[in-house]
Amino acid sequence: EAPLWRNPSLAGIFTGDVRVQAVYRDQWNNVTNAYRTGSVNAEFKMPVGKVNDFITVGAQILYDRAGTISFTTTHILPALNYHKSLSSEHNRYLSLGFMGGWVQRRFDPSKVTTNSQYDGGGLGENFLNSQYSYIDGSVGMSYNSNIGADPNNNFYIGGAYHHFNRPKNNFYRNATIELHPKWVFSGGLRMGVTDFAYITVQADHSRQGGFTETVAGGMYGLKLGDDAEHPKYVIHAGAFLRWDDALIPVVKLDYAPLSVAFSYDANISKLKPSTYGRGGFEISISWFGFRKE
Repeated sequence: EAPLWRNPSLAGIFTGDVRVQAVYRDQWNNVTNAYRTGSVNAEFKMPVGKVNDFITVGAQILYDRAGTISFTTTHILPALNYHKSLSSEHNRYLSLGFMGGWVQRRFDPSKVTTNSQYDGGGLGENFLNSQYSYIDGSVGMSYNSNIGADPNNNFYIGGAYHHFNRPKNNFYRNATIELHPKWVFSGGLRMGVTDFAYITVQADHSRQGGFTETVAGGMYGLKLGDDAEHPKYVIHAGAFLRWDDALIPVVKLDYAPLSVAFSYDANISKLKPSTYGRGGFEISISWFGFRKE
């Protein structure tokens, strides 16, 4: 539900001209001070020239706070995506997107405790900087197309390269500690089952440094109303799996121009004894619009 965060070239790939989304996540409250994450992104798509090309401008804002020392990260990232049409008869586009901007990390040193304090001394640490900022950048490419003649049956594939400028990742400005670049490979498929039902399958695979993450799953969508082309409601239900970490049931309701989704991480990793299987919930709200012309 946060396409720019996955790949900047996924910006603008939706039915409509404008999309605004807000996402909130709360994770592991029963283990420690929870991760609380809020995200807002907006996209505006417009045609370019006399051909079927489009350009999307947008922005991704993300705020995350975690732990007893209120370790906080704030991202403000403008985005730009160009969609090159490869067909005059079908929705068939190759997109190249860029996203980059300002990131700040900070913590509250008054909430820090160290071994020195337990030995009767002070913190024993010289926190010259409790915050720092850097410029971050991402680039991505994606391809999306119809499947057959039905424009409602479609797919996309894409890859993104995040943190390509390898920003410093240290409060002490240690030049040897960098934020490793991250590769994200994404794919999705939507296919009609009947006139009033369809399935959506999506997956991401991420690699950063020595770490990997794979998330995949799908949802079944049911249209409610008399008109299959313009249903009054669409109800989705399904599940995703974050490999070796969590099972994620999802429910979603589309009521044009709004879409609301709710998911919950049921922890299945080695952390399960500490979390009692409880992970985190996430809610997203999206608004889609068309320009008058």
